[in-house]
Amino acid sequence: MHTLGADTFNSAELAKASVADGPAHGTSLDTSQVGRGRNTSGTLDSTTNSVSAKQEVYNDTPTEEELKTLRRVSGKIPWIAWTIAFVELCERFSYYGTTVVFVNFIQRPLPRGSPTGAGHAGQSGALGRGQRMSTGLILFNQFWAYLMPLFGAYVADAHLGRFKTINIAIGIAITAHIILTASAAPSVIAKPSSAIAAFIIGLVTLGVGTGFFKSNISPLLAEQTVDTRIRVKTIEKTGERVIVDPAVTNTRIFLYFYFCINCGSLVGQIAMVYAEKYVGFWLAFLLPTVLFFIAPIVLAVCKKHYRLTPPTESVLSTFFHMVAYIAKGKWSLNIVKMKRNWNWDAARPSNISPESRPKWMKYDDAWIDEVRRGLMACKVFLFLPIFFLAYNQMTGNLTSQAATMELHGVPNDLIQNLNPISIIIMIPLLDHFIYPGLRKVGFVFTPIKRMTVGFFLASIAMIAACVTQHYIYKMSPCGYNANSPDCEGPAPINVWVQVLPYIFIGLAEIFTNVTSLEYAFSKVRPIITPTTIPFTILSLHLADFFSGSP
Repeated sequence: MHTLGADTFNSAELAKASVADGPAHGTSLDTSQVGRGRNTSGTLDSTTNSVSAKQEVYNDTPTEEELKTLRRVSGKIPWIAWTIAFVELCERFSYYGTTVVFVNFIQRPLPRGSPTGAGHAGQSGALGRGQRMSTGLILFNQFWAYLMPLFGAYVADAHLGRFKTINIAIGIAITAHIILTASAAPSVIAKPSSAIAAFIIGLVTLGVGTGFFKSNISPLLAEQTVDTRIRVKTIEKTGERVIVDPAVTNTRIFLYFYFCINCGSLVGQIAMVYAEKYVGFWLAFLLPTVLFFIAPIVLAVCKKHYRLTPPTESVLSTFFHMVAYIAKGKWSLNIVKMKRNWNWDAARPSNISPESRPKWMKYDDAWIDEVRRGLMACKVFLFLPIFFLAYNQMTGNLTSQAATMELHGVPNDLIQNLNPISIIIMIPLLDHFIYPGLRKVGFVFTPIKRMTVGFFLASIAMIAACVTQHYIYKMSPCGYNANSPDCEGPAPINVWVQVLPYIFIGLAEIFTNVTSLEYAFSKVRPIITPTTIPFTILSLHLADFFSGSP
């Protein structure tokens, strides 16, 4: 995606934009601490890319030599940030604990003699609508849940603030869980048409609650970070002088945020799979609802400790007004022509007399630069739907694939928990050994490099899944109809062969998905972040339209 600007970043902007290109550069400095200057044209002064002249100097500000030679470490993660991570854990337990049983609930028929859908020694099921409807509804749920953050961000920015919006989102999600529980009641399952109608209503409601929650929980977490200035400190135990780099802190925060996400999803998925198998779908939908009630209690108790940003005006609304203002009289189907004629300076308040400024133009010149930098970051996000073409197979088609192999008493929707298990194991290893080791030897493992590694790992995962599917078709008694409910039996392949795609996609998730959130925060300053994050989340799941049903 182009920045729509005819001009390019000057050296200061490039230095500042390289925040996301790795903590080893120390580029996460708050520009107020390194001498933010502005010339008459409204662009950043070229002297801002060094820790020298025109700066607010602190006693612990690193010199140029220290920036090149000292090891970089993370600052302390505030304790209040862990409470937000716990709320996210509860939400992910609730969400994944519920959605993990969707495939069997929609696709598989009600087992003979089971009014609740519990399969016990056999395969659990309820509605018997087939794999095509199952995959279609699951992909719709994913896309819907990641479209709604755009509206959630708008409501929070312009009207309610993030804290209130999160609490409202929790209320909507709990309502959705209650509807889903009702759709799985034995008396309702007995009437498949009524059950599917209630299920779809619950699905749509759940997407609204999830979307409003996801667009605001990450920014709320980021706002709790107090360590925003790069500085030198001495480690008391060893006497070593190191640089406390906010970029490293940022990486660490999002690693453990994702760690909590996967702890919640792992426990939720394992527990609900067995609830579905031995009791019924109604319990698998009810238990996540109960846990979710803890989240608003934690938020209410800790509210006085949070750093909360009050609602002002929607960044998204201002952005669209600004784009329309710049493009006035320049609209054309010729993108090249539009790009050539595009001029960011036309929307700079310093170039417009106060009496001529529109009412919505309440930003300053610096905001224009923030928008440009945010759009530059969005270019990276355009590649993420390709990654999620692979990732989305995990929540639908791989679960269906497992049902066509020998399960040996293991529920087919349990195997996917290898994904969060691999993430939970790898995140501490990355944080304590791999990332520090790479920094120590001077290797700059930038976000772009990490995301590239993630793409390669996702490719390996899909190769393993394709090879497995080939042998299922080859060895199944039903051939290419291995997934048919009328198939005589599974392919003689142990289901644990899926360990390869699930573990590799889990590793890919750490390097690509986690890094994309970190990239969104570090590439732009907080003024544009509320808009960037929902677009980031949306771009991650555009692939839902393309991964399709089999």
